[in-house]
Amino acid sequence: MKIKKKWLFLATAVLALSLAGCGTKDTNKSADNGSSDAKEKKVLVMGTAADYAPFEYIDAKVSDDIIGFDIDLAKAATEKMGYQLQVKDMEFNSLIPALQAGKVDFVLAGMTPNKKRDEVVDFTKSYYDTKEYMLTKKDSGIKSDADLAGKKVGVQTSSIQEDLGKSLAKKIKGMQLDSRDRIPELVQEVKLGRIDALITEDIVAENYLKQNKDLSYYVIQNQEDQSKAAAFPEGSKLTAEFDKALDELNKEGKVDELKAKWFKVK
Repeated sequence: MKIKKKWLFLATAVLALSLAGCGTKDTNKSADNGSSDAKEKKVLVMGTAADYAPFEYIDAKVSDDIIGFDIDLAKAATEKMGYQLQVKDMEFNSLIPALQAGKVDFVLAGMTPNKKRDEVVDFTKSYYDTKEYMLTKKDSGIKSDADLAGKKVGVQTSSIQEDLGKSLAKKIKGMQLDSRDRIPELVQEVKLGRIDALITEDIVAENYLKQNKDLSYYVIQNQEDQSKAAAFPEGSKLTAEFDKALDELNKEGKVDELKAKWFKVK
């Protein structure tokens, strides 16, 4: 009886090793054949802040998907680069820290390069230029920078507009800044009169102006155009790959096509 049990144990062990060998073979075969398949399935994770129509936003009336110019541009560029795209939504001021921590592969969020950001990330070529607007209520009486004395001005946290607001506050007596994470919240505060004005970019402001007849604006003077670019980790080879894809999309007329699709309010 013991002998039978011994042979049964040995037979079971041999069978288990045989099955294990088959599994390893299949896995290796899959990995070998997957060199081309794996390339097709490579994923780049893009960080964005989906509160910045028409660059990136969610139209809750339609779906929970993030849509916009930046999303379509990223899809087209990463497809040319040989990647699939995955989009992560987060607060704007979390984007660069997430990129530095390796939580996302790149950032595309209507972001403007500046000296501080350029010290910690690499930017691609510009894909769009904007001007800054001061968004106000029509009855606010604010028509120029001089009218901001003693007023509260809203800006998005960690944005180029926050930097501009700080610069204006140094020149304009009594002007205060109110920084928030999300643009829709700032627009609502302006509409309710809890904030007197909001600094935001032309195409973003124009979309809100179209939807809200009680809002007005003026173009902030003595400012440079604000270029938009994608951000990658320092030294990443993907920066040059994205630039190449962007050049091809420009030559093909795809970028102009996307501008016509998303930047309808001019």
